[in-house]
Amino acid sequence: MRPTGKDSDAVLLQRTREDPEAFAVFYDRWEGPILAYFQRRVREPEVAVDLTGEVFASVLGAAGQFRGEHGDGSAAAWLFTIARNTLSTSLRRGRVEEEARRRLAAWEPVALVDVDLDAIAALGEDGPALARALADLPKRQREAVRARVLEELSYPEIAARLDCSELVVRKNVSRGLQSLRKNLEHFG
Repeated sequence: MRPTGKDSDAVLLQRTREDPEAFAVFYDRWEGPILAYFQRRVREPEVAVDLTGEVFASVLGAAGQFRGEHGDGSAAAWLFTIARNTLSTSLRRGRVEEEARRRLAAWEPVALVDVDLDAIAALGEDGPALARALADLPKRQREAVRARVLEELSYPEIAARLDCSELVVRKNVSRGLQSLRKNLEHFG
């Protein structure tokens, strides 16, 4: 049985070991609120994304430990406690843990979709349309998409170029491609 958005957090977390899609549903449900939590506290988007990734790396490692004993099966209190502790540790150390990024890399929440890449490549034949579509992207997304799609650089290479984590690059590429898909419909 495939996990759905109707499953409780407890059910999704318990199924994570056997079914990675369960964690993907959990991640999709909570990524926005956790990212917003960090954005309000650190005011640096890339740091907020890194901290969010660190939280989900921790959650992934401890998913089987969550029991959802509060009746509704919600992981909100547990998840925000992890977020608070992650922020506290990060502030104390003055950085985001690289180890958590490596752990999260084993599970890639962001995937490039071939249809998007094909559509962008097709735009390459129409330079002005591609230029307009890329120009509409925020700078970091534009740089990440150019490097990944047009220059075909790896995520580690792009992270080094942009001086940020691979997770930040993956997020920027993913969000940039989503925006480009909308722009492609407009220009196409």
